[in-house]
Amino acid sequence: MNLPNKLSMLRIILIPVFAVFFFLPFSFAPFVAVAVFIIAALTDFLDGYIARKYNLVTDLGKLLDPIADKVLVSTSLILLCTVDVFGNIISFGYVFISVATSIILARELLISAVRQIAAAKGVVIQANYFGKIKTVLQDITIVAMIVLKSRFYDVFSKQAAEIFSWVCLVLLSVTTLITILSGVKYMIDNRRVFAEK
Repeated sequence: MNLPNKLSMLRIILIPVFAVFFFLPFSFAPFVAVAVFIIAALTDFLDGYIARKYNLVTDLGKLLDPIADKVLVSTSLILLCTVDVFGNIISFGYVFISVATSIILARELLISAVRQIAAAKGVVIQANYFGKIKTVLQDITIVAMIVLKSRFYDVFSKQAAEIFSWVCLVLLSVTTLITILSGVKYMIDNRRVFAEK
C-alpha cells in the first residue's frame, strides 16, 4: 500500500475518532474534534497531490479516496444534525441544517452513482473546479459549525453569538448552493455517460 492510500486509510480511521470527540461532554472536546477533522481533511488534499505528482495512482486509491472523503463529510453533517447547533439564536437553524444536509448527501450519492455508471462504460470523468470549491467550502463550514456547537462565545456577548451564528448559516447556505451547482455542472459535463449508444 503506497503513501496516498495510507493517507486515505488514515482519513477513514480518523472518522470514528472525530465522532467520539464530537459527543464527549468536555469543554475541550469540540476543539479536539475540529483538530481531528482538519487533519482528516488535509489528508484528502495530500493523497491526491502525492498520487498525481509521483504517479502513484492505483485502483485501490480510486476506491478509497472518494469513499473516505464522502464518509468524512457525510458523518460530520449528520452529527451536526443531531445537536441544536444554533441554539435559541436562530429558531429555524435546526430545520435549515437538516435540509442542507439532505441536499448535500443526495448530491454525493447521485455523483457516486454516475461515477459507477461511467466506470462500467469505460468513461473517464474529470473533476471540475466547482467540485473543488465545494469540498473546501464544506470543510470550512463544518469546522465553523463545530466551533459554534462548542458555545465558545458564551464568554463573549450575546450579540457576538448571534453574529457568528448568522455567519455559519450564510456559510452553510453558500456551501449548499455551490454543492447544487457543482452537481448540475457535473451532470451536464458528463451527460454522455447516459447515452445508450
